[in-house]
Amino acid sequence: MGRIEPVRGHRRSSHWTPVTYGVHRPAGSTEPDEHPPYWAEEDLAGWQLLLTDVGCLTGLTALEVWGIPLPPLPDGCPVFVALAKDDPRPLRAGVHTSRHIRPPAYVVVRGLRVASVAEALTAAARWVGLVDLVAMIDAALHLGLVTMDDLEERSRSRRPGGRALRAALVLVDGDAESLWESLLRLLHVVCDIQVESQWTVYDENGAVIAVADIRLCGTTALHEYDGDEHEKAPRRVKDLRRHRKLDRAGYVRRGYTSGDVIHRAVTILEDADRALGRPHDPTRIRAWHDLLRLSLFTPAGRAAFLDRLPTASPRRRSA
Repeated sequence: MGRIEPVRGHRRSSHWTPVTYGVHRPAGSTEPDEHPPYWAEEDLAGWQLLLTDVGCLTGLTALEVWGIPLPPLPDGCPVFVALAKDDPRPLRAGVHTSRHIRPPAYVVVRGLRVASVAEALTAAARWVGLVDLVAMIDAALHLGLVTMDDLEERSRSRRPGGRALRAALVLVDGDAESLWESLLRLLHVVCDIQVESQWTVYDENGAVIAVADIRLCGTTALHEYDGDEHEKAPRRVKDLRRHRKLDRAGYVRRGYTSGDVIHRAVTILEDADRALGRPHDPTRIRAWHDLLRLSLFTPAGRAAFLDRLPTASPRRRSA
């Protein structure tokens, strides 16, 4: 039996699940996932029914469909869609509409009409913080889904999001293999610490020992992000062996967690100052804290994101 698509209209059977007012999808159609996306694609297919033929998903929603990892999104984050200037707007709670004189071109991905990655990043730049935008651009570049030329062209426009995109592009790297690696690198850069990403360490025979997340320029200090997978026994054994090889090669490897990056960033700055041989000035971390307050990686940033994001009013229902 083929896949049953979402439908417009009312379905009162238990076989249907509401997506929004007047749109339903088959119940239980979403596959279980250990790390589920924020928006189920079956739901997005339902939202797509409300769009005109030129409308498409954009912003954070399109980026997730493309497979770009996103910062933590708050409950109540709407679906982002792009429409032509004169298209009727879906009057539903849970959707944010941007209007365009020239509707953005779209690509069909798994049946969903999504804006290009460059367009989606520009749309997202209007609402997210600088930290979030840099991390997502790093991820998109690393995955090969966009080029710097594409983004620089978008950043020169006067449209909403263009200025934020320009500010982010001077900070992007594209070598980070995770969002948290991007944040760790950006923390150093904001604190005026020059780093080199994906630093390759060789032994005396020219064999590769390790590729470190970042090296502090002018030092043998390697700073890396350690995720939860590093606590698992097989990975930990491998990590310890790697650490010993780095030590024999004359490098000092320090690992940091997400909690260090968000809540204990001053300790990372202190380690860096010591490696650089410069006096420790804890006030330098204030610039990082200021950015985090506007970032989706913090509760304050998620609340601020929702506050500045207008959404459509719920559809009025007749009595």
